[in-house]
Formats: sequence, C-alpha cells, structure tokens
Amino acid sequence: MPVMPDHWIRRMAADARMIEPFVETQRRDGVISYGLSSYGYDARVAEDFKIFTNVDSAVVDPKAFSAASFVDRTAPVCIIPPNSFALAHTVEYFRIPRDVLVICLGKSTYARCGIIVNVTPLEPEWEGQVTIEISNTTPLPAKIYAGEGICQFLFLAGASPCEVSYAERAGKYMGQRGVALPRL
Repeated sequence: MPVMPDHWIRRMAADARMIEPFVETQRRDGVISYGLSSYGYDARVAEDFKIFTNVDSAVVDPKAFSAASFVDRTAPVCIIPPNSFALAHTVEYFRIPRDVLVICLGKSTYARCGIIVNVTPLEPEWEGQVTIEISNTTPLPAKIYAGEGICQFLFLAGASPCEVSYAERAGKYMGQRGVALPRL
C-alpha cells in the first residue's frame, strides 16, 4: 500500500472534493501547522468541543454512552482537565475514494506536551467531518487551539478497490458533521 504524495492529494481535493476546505500549502506562522504536506494532510480542529466530566460518577459504556458525561464548549481555545479527554471534529469534510484507506497520526507539537490524538481509520467511501479524541495524559490542564493543526492524515492506496465500501455497508458514522458520540 503506497502512501500517496502531495500532488495526488492536491488533485483529489480538486477533482473529487476529497477535502473541503482544502489548504494547498502548509501554514505554520504562529500556529500549529495545518494544510498539505509532502505525504499527508494536516487537518484543523474546529471550535466545538465536548469535554469529559465525571460529576455524576458515571460509568463509561460504549454500548450505552451518556451525552451527560460531557460539557459542551464552543471557543477558540479548549482547556482539557488533567488526565481527561475531549472530543472535537475537523474543520475539513473528507470524502474517501473507494480504493483508499486513511490513517491518522497526532501532531508532534501536541504529542511532545503529553496530548495524544486518536482517530480510527477512514474507510473507503466514508465521508464526513472526522470526530477526534484528544487525551490529556498529564497532571496539568492542557490547551487545544481551534482553527490550528491537530492531526495528520495519510492516504494509503489499496492494491485494488474493495468489494464492499463503508457507504455500501451503510456505516453508522457516514456523513457526520460535528462531534459524533459512540453509537451501537
């Protein structure tokens, strides 16, 4: 599975609307970088955050997840409490081609501060804004900056198109906008 280069990503963004809005060059002056890189695309985090709280002593259950476990914030900066996490979403809307799998890695600037980003792979023919889990592994509050880079997506070309795509399986997170909570 080759990793697709900048010129392929640029062409797919233009021809197939694979990434919208698309930033053609990496922006980095005074911000955590975002935009097109040599072999990936650094996405921005939007200013909608769901910050995990345990005021009700809830149990985290992926089969019966309670939205009450979060405090919603819309702001240019999110403060994640120590040893906690927040959910957010990308500014960008992605449309993944049928013969491509996309994996995500956190930005090194955040990783060096003990802030870990997790995103599951974007499957062939999935589309939407990506929900991002941002963990603060430190004993201190951590700042996340909306409108700036949060993670890098790498596009892997499959040897051939898959037999059944995410869209054909009617995946439960298809077409999501904003933060999508766990669904069963």
